[in-house]
Amino acid sequence: MFSHVTVGTNSLERALAFYEPLMAELGLICKFREAHWVGWMQPGVDRPLFMINLPYDDNPATIGNGQMVAFVAKTRDSVDRFHALAVRQGGTCEGPPGLRPQYHADYYGAYVRDPDGNKLCICCHEPTIRATHKEID
Repeated sequence: MFSHVTVGTNSLERALAFYEPLMAELGLICKFREAHWVGWMQPGVDRPLFMINLPYDDNPATIGNGQMVAFVAKTRDSVDRFHALAVRQGGTCEGPPGLRPQYHADYYGAYVRDPDGNKLCICCHEPTIRATHKEID
């Protein structure tokens, strides 16, 4: 559905120090790294991309109220690790990991802000345990 999502930063090096371990936690790889921007992708897939960049017009990056980037995690444990890692990397907690049944019964998510104030969500839509059915002869 998306080509790419970009969040602005006022310090690319600070943003890299924050985002590189988070992208690694999600299994995303760096597609490019240039003087003013960096982009990550899923291995073997060109899009969508998540990118951080210094603003093109050289004005300060600012955050918007109500804007957020949400990443998908494969497991609830990954949500927990991503959130803890984000806070250790200088992010601030905007909502600890946990179920959010107001979204749907299996929605498990957490919220942080990066060092520039951009709001991030990490969420898992999978149930804790998947039932398997085996036929008995």
